[in-house]
Amino acid sequence: MKVPFTWKVTGWFMIGWSAEFQQGETRPLRYFGEDLVGYRDEDGQVHVLTGHCRHLGAHLGHGGKVVGDCIECPFHGWRWGPDGRNKHIPGENRVNRGLKLRVYPVNEQNGCVFMWHHPDGAPPSWEMPDILGLFPDLARDPDSFYRPYPEFSRKAEREPVHPQVVLENGPDSAHFRYVHRATVTPKMLEWTEEGHTWNFLTGWPDVRSEDPDAMALRIHAQMFGLGGSISAFEGSSNHRLIFASTPVDDESSDLFYSIWWPKLPGDDGDVPPPEVQAKVERQFLVTVWDDLSIWRYQKYVEHPALSPADAKPYMSLRKWATQFYDVPAEAQV
Repeated sequence: MKVPFTWKVTGWFMIGWSAEFQQGETRPLRYFGEDLVGYRDEDGQVHVLTGHCRHLGAHLGHGGKVVGDCIECPFHGWRWGPDGRNKHIPGENRVNRGLKLRVYPVNEQNGCVFMWHHPDGAPPSWEMPDILGLFPDLARDPDSFYRPYPEFSRKAEREPVHPQVVLENGPDSAHFRYVHRATVTPKMLEWTEEGHTWNFLTGWPDVRSEDPDAMALRIHAQMFGLGGSISAFEGSSNHRLIFASTPVDDESSDLFYSIWWPKLPGDDGDVPPPEVQAKVERQFLVTVWDDLSIWRYQKYVEHPALSPADAKPYMSLRKWATQFYDVPAEAQV
């Protein structure tokens, strides 16, 4: 998918689920065209660093070890701390203070792991929102949901989709009838731009009512930069979800999708029963693959011929998105 902007986007981006980062283990990663390493130290904190040792270039994620809060190179045992600095050289009573690995700030919450990316390494300029605390008017006890991973989580790897294309689905109400087989066409009720967030409210008309403004379902959503969107459902369904996309390189992204589904009355367990898993899979998790069936072959249209109903929110989102491309225009892909 060729797009008129860079894949080196600024913001918070999902890199996996907490359960995938086991304590004391290293995990090779590749995002934004860079080889990275993620690891959970002995105190339980997740760190993400440049993937290759600055000594002789071995990949720390393939065979590396966790020692305290450091990661140890599998080649010669050099250790690197969570601040990226060299902490130990075997056989030496000194460290190399001139070498440093790049550190990527991490936010871990509600079973998901995010990292901050800026093409020039600048620190976070805003906080990653809390998935379950984002919409306080619809607040629920986190323990009232089944665990999202692995039953209600899906990942599509190295898909030819730019994160902005994923988010442009937000104001696109018409596609639900054709792509997701919806029996009604949802309505974009309102949208606002607030700094690094783009917020919108979508309503699903109540076919049982003669009132055109009656909604059976309202979906409150916030885009946290171009990394993804968090949604809270109100009405006929009351779950939460996150749909996130993270560039792997200048051609593809990994897509992450997780749902927090309300527990059945009286159910104190974290694992959803089979009948709930089947329902969520049939009604919601399948939508990822529906969208991909379009995105995989889509050509990005820079100046689309939009209907009057879609034009304002659609172009509002596109204009808002430009703030996350810190690479100069002449250098963009």
